[in-house]
Amino acid sequence: MTWLGAVPDHWEVKKLRSIARLESGHTPSRQRPDYWIEQDCVIPWFTLADVSFLRDLGNIFIETTSQKISQVGMENSAARLLPPGTVILSRTASVGFSGITRGSLAVSQDFAAWICSDRIQSRHLLFCLRAMKSEFQRLMMGSTHQTIYMPDIEAIRVPVPPIAEQIAITEFIERETGKIDGLVEEQRRLMELLKEKRQAVISHAVTKGLNPHAPMKPSGIEWLGDVPAHWEIVPLKWLTDPERPIMYGIVLPGPDVGEGIPILKGGNVKPSRMNLQSMARTTLEIEAPYARARLKSGDLAYSIRGSIGDCELVPAELEGSNITQDVARIAITDGVCAAWARWALLAPAIREDLASGSLGAAVRGINIFDLKRASIPTPPPSEQFAIAAFIDDETARLDALTAEAQHAIDLLQERRTALISAAVTGQIDVRGLVDSEAA
Repeated sequence: MTWLGAVPDHWEVKKLRSIARLESGHTPSRQRPDYWIEQDCVIPWFTLADVSFLRDLGNIFIETTSQKISQVGMENSAARLLPPGTVILSRTASVGFSGITRGSLAVSQDFAAWICSDRIQSRHLLFCLRAMKSEFQRLMMGSTHQTIYMPDIEAIRVPVPPIAEQIAITEFIERETGKIDGLVEEQRRLMELLKEKRQAVISHAVTKGLNPHAPMKPSGIEWLGDVPAHWEIVPLKWLTDPERPIMYGIVLPGPDVGEGIPILKGGNVKPSRMNLQSMARTTLEIEAPYARARLKSGDLAYSIRGSIGDCELVPAELEGSNITQDVARIAITDGVCAAWARWALLAPAIREDLASGSLGAAVRGINIFDLKRASIPTPPPSEQFAIAAFIDDETARLDALTAEAQHAIDLLQERRTALISAAVTGQIDVRGLVDSEAA
């Protein structure tokens, strides 16, 4: 196997199904309500929906599930009740996720499960599976829905040292990865602090200005508090070109036609997706009635549905593109700094005030009426440019620190994976290491 290589002479390499009983999961019929009646559902049922809560936490044990099935559902389906200590592996979607069941539960067909014999410890098997990340990448099949098929699952081979050494390897891995996880958590806390600092910088500059000695006055708005005395509080629509009012775009853009008019959707209002390559396209016939919503370079695109409150300046390459009903076009008028207006709309207080009124029958969204009337604390133009430049510099600095923290996390996680792989394949001789560390 490409991931394994040579192992110590006194170890064995065994086909996993020869030392652990392989089980596959199943979903009881959704057409049978008696399988899913809430008061009768007592058997925990682990699905891909549960993986997102565990994937990034370094968890070993699976203890809770978001869904349960009834005893009747179990008895009339291929689902099996797996005992505590079963090792499960996701073979679709979140491919490579693995864990050990703390109690008895069933799993969906997206998982393979092994009930270990006395030849292999559950935790040793778990760490073997977690060392096989590159192998699982190699085995995945499918372009959109990637899967590891059961014949490949059945062919998995693992290193099998003596039980005492398996226990020593597990203790070594848990001790060393615990140290790494602690360092990762420190970096994540730093990223949260940087995020809070970033929001505070934007909020203070947009609502209080840059001069700490400026006279203040009550804004008359509870959530805004005092503002500099020479500022005005104006509705957003007063800051826009009267000939190009705030509006949303195409209601039914249809399927992506590949060569048509580019359209900006709510999910595209992000720096990495504000480009022609990321945008869908619609036909000229569908777009033409919405010509008034076309974008110009320097406009603001504001997400009013989905990722509510995202706001970006329209780059030159999107000139002439249109928007969908999930996006509002805000054409900032001459004499107003568009970069400042963007930061104003991204300020936590203003963003939260708009979002608090976001209502929709099926999809939450900001009403254009409310957006036009959003209260914006507005300094003179020269101050707008100074505030925009200050926020640009400060957020760039904080974003660089955040990127450094994320890079540190990536390196630590790579180190974690490499350490597990080295330990379970015998590249690190752990015999005596655990005892000496404890001493």
